[in-house]
Amino acid sequence: MQKLFQELRERLLRGGIAPRHIRRYLNELSDHLADLTKEEERAGRSRAEVEAAALGRLGNVDHLAKAMLDQRRFRSWCARAPWAMFSVTPLVLLLLAYLASALILCSGWLMFLPAATTPFGQTTPQVSSLGNIYFQIGRLIYFTAPVFIGLAIGLVAIRQRLTALWPMIGIVLIAWMGGTAHIQTSVSGVPHCRDIGLTFFVRPPAQALTQTLLHVFVYFALIAVPYVIWRMRNAHAVAN
Repeated sequence: MQKLFQELRERLLRGGIAPRHIRRYLNELSDHLADLTKEEERAGRSRAEVEAAALGRLGNVDHLAKAMLDQRRFRSWCARAPWAMFSVTPLVLLLLAYLASALILCSGWLMFLPAATTPFGQTTPQVSSLGNIYFQIGRLIYFTAPVFIGLAIGLVAIRQRLTALWPMIGIVLIAWMGGTAHIQTSVSGVPHCRDIGLTFFVRPPAQALTQTLLHVFVYFALIAVPYVIWRMRNAHAVAN
């Protein structure tokens, strides 16, 4: 019985069915199989005959899978529009993370360094302990967001048994956006106003090209290597 449900689950995942629908479907089948088993037991059959009869009445994997695969409404968005889920959506999430980091930088600048012309490169005595913590939170978001978002889409792709094409495209885009991200600050003529600028995917100056490419490679490695390892381990676990 367990083997039947495991094979059915894999068939549905590879067919693009959303995991939440699969869980509900398997729970319903499990309850139905339990009812069928009780009916067969009341007929006085042996345990082996009861299981065989109950499974026969439930249906084979092809029949059970077809009932779900024929209904498009059960398909996940990752299967329906992988280009959106693994390329557009991660970049939007990364942009939101960078905006949050920029907001923390700007507000911290106003609160803790109101007289400074830039929040960067300030020595410790100029910033309180609370200010340091505040700025470090923004830095943490800024530098780790590409990794966490990239690993998240990798886990989603593995969980839903998707091919590696779109996840890898998404990982490349995230690494490129993260590696080329650049934040600029300036003081405007308006009192208590600070300007924060963000740029992405812009070709850096020649003197910064090597460093930018290194950042892109580091982000790609931090995301792609775990993804490939997880994918191989998952394939091995499913095969066994």
